[in-house]
Amino acid sequence: MIKVLFVCLGNICRSPMAEFVLKEMVRQKHWQGNFMIDSAATSSEEIGNDMHRGTKKKLTEENIPYTPRAARKLVPADYEKFDYLIGMEERNIRNMQRILGGDPGKKIYKLLDFTSNPRDIADPWYTGNFDKTYQDVVEGCTGFLDFLCRNEKNMID
Repeated sequence: MIKVLFVCLGNICRSPMAEFVLKEMVRQKHWQGNFMIDSAATSSEEIGNDMHRGTKKKLTEENIPYTPRAARKLVPADYEKFDYLIGMEERNIRNMQRILGGDPGKKIYKLLDFTSNPRDIADPWYTGNFDKTYQDVVEGCTGFLDFLCRNEKNMID
């Protein structure tokens, strides 16, 4: 089983968007039994809150199913639980390494590093541009699945 944790600042916009986008991509490939996908925050600001209404609206527009959820904070035990801990921007990566005590197993990645155009995914909480965030998340999740097909082939065949 491939265990993936998406991480952003508050766990109400980017990381849950990536969680539900990847769950849908995996479902369409009939691989859902091979994956555990979740998301978390690096800050405590939104803990317990559901997804941002802009995230819900964009997922609904794109016919991506989602369920109510409560934002949660990344904890050190997540490092052992997950195979891939994927942040949305460089600041997330630094905070993840701080919370997790480093990355000795080389499990921490930035989502768009799986693409041909590595960059940060801007936070739509500040930009208001959920369309751009969605495009970046889809690009990153597609690149991530391509990466897995090349490197974890025995786990998703």
